[in-house]
Amino acid sequence: LEVRFKNVTGDIILSSGVIAYMGAFVTSYREQALSDWSKLLRAKSIPCTDGYSLRATLGDEVKVRAWTISRLPNDSFSIANAIMLSRSNRWPLMIDPQGQANKWVKKMEAKGGLKVVKLNQPTFARAIEMSLQLGNPVLIENVVEAIVPVLEPVLLKQFVKAGGGYTVRFGDSTVEYNFDFRLYLTTKFRNPHYAPETGVKVNLRTFMATADGLQDQMRGIA
Repeated sequence: LEVRFKNVTGDIILSSGVIAYMGAFVTSYREQALSDWSKLLRAKSIPCTDGYSLRATLGDEVKVRAWTISRLPNDSFSIANAIMLSRSNRWPLMIDPQGQANKWVKKMEAKGGLKVVKLNQPTFARAIEMSLQLGNPVLIENVVEAIVPVLEPVLLKQFVKAGGGYTVRFGDSTVEYNFDFRLYLTTKFRNPHYAPETGVKVNLRTFMATADGLQDQMRGIA
């Protein structure tokens, strides 16, 4: 406990960097970035844990177990993605060509009345508007490389206090906002090219089966 307390400042700085910047990258790039960041911290006399792990720093093993039961792949890469998703202030946009994130979100949020929609559905706007008010989770599938403008106030969480609650602009309407609402976006594009302005509205996450991830899964099965 004393060692963890000593390293907590550096570990939280590393965790903040991972959550803010590393979601879109694969394991090898994340590990290299963490190694470089750790050296910079030590150069500034800020201690951090050797062999830093996001799971050890911010992970909740009870939640991790619930995620794997809900079909999240049981490898370090996927678990780190889930921790980043749960700790980020922005709604996640998940690069998900194999459908791993889709399956996980559908299973995890099934009891909460998850609404699954696509941007080209005629009922898309109505489903989002009702979910904002009722607090239902929403999964938007097959997002293309441009996000429709109607979602911008929701993505940026532009809430306005009104009376005893909060409202948010959605299309031509101002709707009451329920803070139980959760939004997930997924794309099947393997290597999408999102504009910089999109990157500041969402938190990109890569959910792809990697060689490292598959090896972790095989060890878990064994």
